[in-house]
Amino acid sequence: MYSHRLFVVLFGVLSFSFFGYSQKIDISLMDKYKDSKQAEYIVLLKARPKAKAEWKSLPKVEKSRLVYNQLVATSEVSQKHLLGYLSSRSIVYQSFYVTNAVKVTSDISVMKFIAAFPEVDRIIDNRAFKMLDYSISRPSIASREVMPEWGVRKIKADSVWAKGYTGQGVVIAGQDTGFDWNVRPLKSKYAGYIDSITFDHNYHWHDAITTNNPVFADTLVNPCGFSSRQPCDDHNHGTHTMGTMLGSDEDNQIGVAPGAKWIACRNMDRGWGTPSTYLECFEWFLAPYDLDKNNPDPTKSPDVINNSWYCSETEGCNISNVYLMQEIIQNLKASGIVVVVSAGNLGGQGCGSVSGPPAYIEESFSIGATNSEDTIAGFSSRGPVTIDSSFRLKPNVVAPGVNVRSVVRGGGFANYSGTSMAGPHVAGAVALMISANPKLSGRVEEIENILIATALPLFSSQGCIGILGSDYPNAVYGYGRIDALAAVEKALAFTTEVKETSANKNVNIYPNPTSGLVTFSMSDWEYLENIRILDQIGNVVVTQNIQSIKILHTIDLSALPSGWYIYQIAKTKGTFVGRVFKY
Repeated sequence: MYSHRLFVVLFGVLSFSFFGYSQKIDISLMDKYKDSKQAEYIVLLKARPKAKAEWKSLPKVEKSRLVYNQLVATSEVSQKHLLGYLSSRSIVYQSFYVTNAVKVTSDISVMKFIAAFPEVDRIIDNRAFKMLDYSISRPSIASREVMPEWGVRKIKADSVWAKGYTGQGVVIAGQDTGFDWNVRPLKSKYAGYIDSITFDHNYHWHDAITTNNPVFADTLVNPCGFSSRQPCDDHNHGTHTMGTMLGSDEDNQIGVAPGAKWIACRNMDRGWGTPSTYLECFEWFLAPYDLDKNNPDPTKSPDVINNSWYCSETEGCNISNVYLMQEIIQNLKASGIVVVVSAGNLGGQGCGSVSGPPAYIEESFSIGATNSEDTIAGFSSRGPVTIDSSFRLKPNVVAPGVNVRSVVRGGGFANYSGTSMAGPHVAGAVALMISANPKLSGRVEEIENILIATALPLFSSQGCIGILGSDYPNAVYGYGRIDALAAVEKALAFTTEVKETSANKNVNIYPNPTSGLVTFSMSDWEYLENIRILDQIGNVVVTQNIQSIKILHTIDLSALPSGWYIYQIAKTKGTFVGRVFKY
């Protein structure tokens, strides 16, 4: 009897232990411990704050503070038990708030113990993965006749410059292999540049690379070293992308938004990063801090971030990694930052080849690549997204990405091809839009919608999984090739203010804000012609023709995204205008 009871007790303990952690831990991480006593992993906690819908319409500075404070407060409370345990055991860790996570290095027994904590959601591998592949289409070439590069001209960025909008007042960010800030097309545009002999890297540069990536032998020391206190590029890729975003000098017009400023974070060691290095850069962008990692300031966050990197399943990306990236991007966008992502270079694999994060994540603004003839590049990944069975449309838009000439470290120039080269064109276009109308700063959805609405529709003979190449949008080009001039013209029409008609005292609406139904109440019985609801860039999103005498009329806005909308009521006495907020 005694042995039977002992068996039952032991079985219960073992069962609790197994079920307490096994379903939370990535299988790949368990495999890693077969070859090592210590492993590095990321603990995701369950507490997941959501930005409030009404924050969307706030100025960027205000929403960035609110999102930052919310995320920090959540992590401080929910991580207290875990961090206390790790500190008491002198276990190495790094706490994050941009998503509620902690990077830990420990043996397997500690990991299993942590997995049983009730506040822990899951534990994922901090496995290395690399940037997007790209090709050098011809050797590096020196300076040449001053003329905007073909991609700049193709999207009509030079026509935007002629209107006086060059990206002035806008901050562009890049996370990549690093950036050579001393090259002529980039130096004076670096946000930390003061004059030819004075500079300040605080809040303008961060290096997330602190040790060799596991794919490199310990003896292969990174040419930039680690935790560099000034911008450095260990590869060329990052410098090239930043050149396309804003580079220019006396002899070269390589950038889309030459009047913008840039800040940057190195997230890759010679082209290889880990979830934690990308996470660290995203967190720094949300609230940049000084070189000593103190005094984070969300008001110094950039307007747009370019991301030319990719993580395939073979490199360790799975549903856990995607979950991590998706939440980070959601939080960055909620704070008012546009997140531009290259779609990937797997076009040769055909339909459904947009298959790695962050490109296939719904919240990413994913960019495919075209050549000078507005034809899709053979390498550019196609949609729809099949890897998660969502079949969502990707890419969102396309941009020049073949034979793109830009600067590389040391000051030389090279022609690269890849969706890594297409994304920077879009990031630059975002800067042009905001410089033309600063009221767009922080209005991520509106910016993306304008880029989509003004893109040049393109079509293909290739159909993909029920989406014909003749459809608009389609799985090859998305909504088409971006047009910076058309986007800026549309951006100039954007307003956050609506001058309400003085006679609006004759119209009441309730509830306002509303989650769905909104009722318009007239002061007396009048003939109503129609009621129209417009978004903030002037597109009509709801129209109801009434053509009758009414005192009350109700419209359902539940299908619309949250945010401010303009209503126009056409009556016999004139048109009445006002605003309604949908949350």
